[in-house]
Amino acid sequence: MKDPKTLRSARWFAPDDLRSFGHRSRFMQMGYGPEDWTGKPIIGIINTWSDMQPCHAHFKQRVEDVKRGVFQAGGFPVELPALSLAEMYVKPTTMLYRNMLAMDTEELIRCHPIDGVVLMGGCDKTTPALMMGATSVGLPMIYIPAGPMLRGNWEGHVLGSGSDSWKFWDERRAGNITHEQWLGVEGGIARSYGTCMTMGTASSMTGIVDALGMTLPGASSIPAADSNHARMCAATGRRIVEMVWEDLLPARIQTCNAFHNAITVGMAMGCSTNAIIHVIAQARRAGCDIGLADFERISRKVPVIANIRPSGDKYLMEDFYYAGGLRALMSELKDFLKLDAITVNGKTVGENLEGAKIFDQDVIRPLAHPVYGEGSLAVLTGNLAPDGCVVKPAAADPRFLKHRGRAIVFDGYPEMKARINRPDLEVTPDHVLILRNVGPLGGPGMPEWGMIPIPQKLVEKGVRDMVRISDARMSGTSYGACILHVAPEAYIGGPLALVREGDWIEIDVATRAIHMDVPEDELARRRAAWQPPQPRFERGYGWMFSRHIQQANEGCDFDFLRTEFGAPIGEPDIF
Repeated sequence: MKDPKTLRSARWFAPDDLRSFGHRSRFMQMGYGPEDWTGKPIIGIINTWSDMQPCHAHFKQRVEDVKRGVFQAGGFPVELPALSLAEMYVKPTTMLYRNMLAMDTEELIRCHPIDGVVLMGGCDKTTPALMMGATSVGLPMIYIPAGPMLRGNWEGHVLGSGSDSWKFWDERRAGNITHEQWLGVEGGIARSYGTCMTMGTASSMTGIVDALGMTLPGASSIPAADSNHARMCAATGRRIVEMVWEDLLPARIQTCNAFHNAITVGMAMGCSTNAIIHVIAQARRAGCDIGLADFERISRKVPVIANIRPSGDKYLMEDFYYAGGLRALMSELKDFLKLDAITVNGKTVGENLEGAKIFDQDVIRPLAHPVYGEGSLAVLTGNLAPDGCVVKPAAADPRFLKHRGRAIVFDGYPEMKARINRPDLEVTPDHVLILRNVGPLGGPGMPEWGMIPIPQKLVEKGVRDMVRISDARMSGTSYGACILHVAPEAYIGGPLALVREGDWIEIDVATRAIHMDVPEDELARRRAAWQPPQPRFERGYGWMFSRHIQQANEGCDFDFLRTEFGAPIGEPDIF
């Protein structure tokens, strides 16, 4: 247990010297007095609110709920704004800036006089970024998920974020709905603040962090607009003060067993393909050498039991909460979990699951009646992806899980957009669409372009799925036979760069294989003729990004931010 003299913040405020005089006087400049901070844990609240972040629109109020809890427990809260990374507005992709937010978070915590930290995030990249940065510092930390928005609604249709955007856009392209109906969908698909209410990347990552033990148990399931969310925020504020006194550090919680639990729960939830990249990066920050093989091993054993779109056929996150939420799902998975793993409330996973119940077994299925017999994701390897690629079998047309077809190749998004809807594009539903040079370096930032649009001529004939392969990512709300994260990427000369129009491509999800049927001597000729593209950036953050970003199978972290890159960073000097 800590005592007031050993609080980290005491280094700034306790000494009787000129420097600490300056620290105290500037606190007093803001109207505070010594009774506000003396002998109390100072709690940093990293807030990703902004006027350009609809998923976090409620954080302006929720931060006050957190502060209320901190005050109740005898702490002193200070709010620290951070980069907000609104998925829908930041271009070319928030993935370009995930590591920037991780650095922002790490340095905000390290350089300020705080003893523990509350992380407020939710929209896709904010969760892994905040977790990565705070983990690298190692102070007591706890995560607050933004919570999913309410179900969408249009003319009696329940709408799901993203998933129904793609669905109704294809119907509009096919001429099956009018412009006015499309505008109705536009106005009804996002009805409240909060993150996407499908099992997209946001809900996947907040659920994974919950299963990791870094939120109050079940916090990730609470809808953003539910009054329980405000109470959870206050409870989190109280708990972080207790964690500081207990000296409960993330290293005790984020063990390799905890990451096993996180991946297990992710597979059962029907998590986003993006989760693989983020969990690998987060685990390696925590000192656990998690890789694609760990996802593949767990996926083979753990079925999808959350009947939440897009892997499920009907329900959304609001329904998941009413059915019992994450604690209920985890209670069904007890035989797969490391129940002795510790969590932020100081209890074990097993203790936190006591009394958890499933209230609707169609939303959270029993293991004997899963949505899909294996886990959410499958990792394929072969001569097209020596370092692996990812597919979401439960969200694909089953007939494409074993497929052979000729390639149609697009060398970037502009080319794809220019050709995909041309009436003279020679394409059938059995072709394999390939989009390349859109990976971590090529995108840049690996944009969510992997759900390549179905060609217009096929949409009009009722085709809604095809095999699509890319070194990009796709939104967690997307669906279809999309093979993603091909590594190494085409931009650095990976085998995807060698595919030519008309080559035969084979995939077999059951055997986890992906293959381009081209003789090795021909591939060698193509490889010798390949020329690297021009660099994307010549200055600034993009220049730094390009020189230090890792590939998808390594988590897309910067090489210099890896835990093993160098010696741990000490406390800042105060002279």
